[in-house]
Amino acid sequence: MEPFNRLTVLSLEQATVLPYLTYRLAQDGMNVIRLEHPVYGDPNRMVGDNVLGEERMNSYFLCINAGKKALTLDLGQKEGKAIFHSLLKKLKVDIFATNQLPRNYAKLGIDYDSMRAVVPHIIWLGVTGFGPDSNEAAYDPILQARSGLMDLTGEKGGSPQVLGIPLPDMGTSEHAYGLLMKALYLREKTGGGTRINLSMFQSSVSWLTVPITLSATFGKTITRRGNTHEFFCPVSVFRTRDGFLYLAVGNDRQWKAMVSLSIFSHLDRPQYEKNAGRIADVHSLNNQINDVTMDHTSDELIALFNSITLPVGKINRVKEVITDSLIKKNLLYAEDIKSGQRLTLAPPPQMTPFLEASGKRLSFPPRFGEHNQEIYGGILGYLEDDLRLLRDKKVI
Repeated sequence: MEPFNRLTVLSLEQATVLPYLTYRLAQDGMNVIRLEHPVYGDPNRMVGDNVLGEERMNSYFLCINAGKKALTLDLGQKEGKAIFHSLLKKLKVDIFATNQLPRNYAKLGIDYDSMRAVVPHIIWLGVTGFGPDSNEAAYDPILQARSGLMDLTGEKGGSPQVLGIPLPDMGTSEHAYGLLMKALYLREKTGGGTRINLSMFQSSVSWLTVPITLSATFGKTITRRGNTHEFFCPVSVFRTRDGFLYLAVGNDRQWKAMVSLSIFSHLDRPQYEKNAGRIADVHSLNNQINDVTMDHTSDELIALFNSITLPVGKINRVKEVITDSLIKKNLLYAEDIKSGQRLTLAPPPQMTPFLEASGKRLSFPPRFGEHNQEIYGGILGYLEDDLRLLRDKKVI
């Protein structure tokens, strides 16, 4: 998509929250350049298996960094700051993003006011754990715990559980994506830049729409309940002969249709006719349903429930999700020219024109400082002797 192809993103990023955001921007065709410290780099480069047999390219890093370029730069050194300003000007940076702690903004020269003086129309994004006034470090599970997400996850009466995906990280990334699009629209209309401060904590808590209103307004105690639903029954996970499925009966009419099936006809009782009666006996009712589903395969039950338009879904393993016809055609790929390694990547939320045009292929995740020569030498004009000196001083 031509308007996005003209945009350049410079991101001082590490871990997951910003790398996932810039991965989404790369899928739109934006020119994404990630900045890393020349000594420490992104810790996620060292997480997971060493699948390529080389340093700083471990499997965990490969998942959300395709389609980007990578530079190393020490912004704490005077020369590093000068190079940074040259990057902003020569690359005509449209968006700058960082997940550094706020106390480092001024020290590194990446605060909004300093950068606006160099690029007046810049869109600046600072993602922090708890807002721009806090320097408290935050990891995803800590945010899950403090935001209440963990208290809502797990079996009733059991211990709180961490979610299967890092929602504070990836959810904040999605919120940031929307805010950046709004900022780009405003810049198109007004010509001005934007400062965006985004708290991962507030972003995470914003998902608690029903729990907060029911708790704060009506005094309800909202906590984990396992696979059941507070307001509907039966809504839960049931074991089958060859796996698990999730059944969701959303109203009394659907329940009546379910018990019209011969295998569930013994549950057609007055006490279960209304949703309130089923909720009152949810544990026993679910056990009775489970006794039936265990004697049938998932596919048999899904066909049966589909015949009466009852919402049901097989609980797929990841390897089964990948082969789903609706997903398989939208998977993304990245191939490494050096090693021959071909990555299969998760599909985008929605296929973009850029991905369609590229055949759903992105460039391979960049190696540490891979594009230093291309950008510092080719665009900024540094000679090889200059670059060698900067490397020796660990500026790049």
